Amino acid sequence: MATVFYVDDNDRSRRILSSILGQFGFEMITAADPVEAIRRCKRVSFDLALLKYQMPSLTGSQLAQEIKFCVPDVPVVLISGCTVLPASELVFVDAHFGRGTNLDDLVGTMQRLTNSKPPSRVNWRDATAWSDSS
Repeated sequence: MATVFYVDDNDRSRRILSSILGQFGFEMITAADPVEAIRRCKRVSFDLALLKYQMPSLTGSQLAQEIKFCVPDVPVVLISGCTVLPASELVFVDAHFGRGTNLDDLVGTMQRLTNSKPPSRVNWRDATAWSDSS
């Protein structure tokens, strides 16, 4: 089971996506604040960082740089409301998913980056709630 460090300042989105990813077999560690996330990434062990792009105090891209400094080999996935981000925002990011992201693509990429296997059953009603909130 891969552990995902998910940082998102939106409580509802964080709860919904954490629940969905848990059904896909990921163990979730969450943070609501990028500055707190930097402190926590030095104390917790995780296999992948999942970061929201637009947050107060730091962008997901800036947080990705800080995480890569602390844990260089951990893949970082950035999610945003933007379809495309400039290459300068993706330097420390292994994958970016923007507006209209298909949940299967996001989960598949996370599984590939962590060498995880999918579970046998997932509650797709929760997945619909996530897509409505992103």
